[in-house]
Parts: sequence; structure tokens; C-alpha cells
Amino acid sequence: MNLLVAKKLKKLRIQKGFSQEKVADYLQISQSAYNRIEHGTCHSWVNYINAICNLYNIKPEDLLKREEVTDPLNSNVAKENFCTSCDIKLIEQYELRLKEKDAYIVLLEKMISNYK
Repeated sequence: MNLLVAKKLKKLRIQKGFSQEKVADYLQISQSAYNRIEHGTCHSWVNYINAICNLYNIKPEDLLKREEVTDPLNSNVAKENFCTSCDIKLIEQYELRLKEKDAYIVLLEKMISNYK
């Protein structure tokens, strides 16, 4: 899964004509950290999925689904746009983290309003 996303991130970056440094700046991380994401050596891209999708104007599921595969023997195109159980669990974890973040923001806003 990590390598699939890494390859897509590199492909998207090149298609847009962005440098790794430009994408890293957008994500507010170092270029070397983004390089590790793009090479599939770390999983931290999950933390930046919203920003990545905003940058490339795509949906999270577009980033996670498999691309079309061409069979070189007969040139038939087979679509593999499905999520494995690991992919689904990853999406569920991401959605859970978003809900936790939203709840935490509400709590902090209440705490701030109590100090006013």
C-alpha cells in the first residue's frame, strides 16, 4: 500500500511540474521527509492526506485505489480499482483520527470560551 501511494505521489508531483521541495513546503515538512514519503520508506503520508489531496485536487480514495494495468501481451486494460482489507482499515483509521481531531477542537474552543 505504501509503495502504491508513493508511486502515485511521485507521478502526481511530476505531472504538476512540482519539485519535492515545493510539495514539502506546502505540507510544512522538510524535503528529506517528503523524499522518504515518495520513496515509500515511511507511512507519514497518512498525516498529510488532506493537504496532499487539496494540492493535487483529488479525493483520498483516488490516492488509495489501484491504477489501470495494461497487459503487454494482448493490450487489454484491466481495472483494479478495489480496496484491500488493509486499505479499508487505513481509511477507517484516518476517518477516526479526523473525528478525534474535530472533538479535540471543540473541547479546546470550549476551554478558550471559558477563559473569556
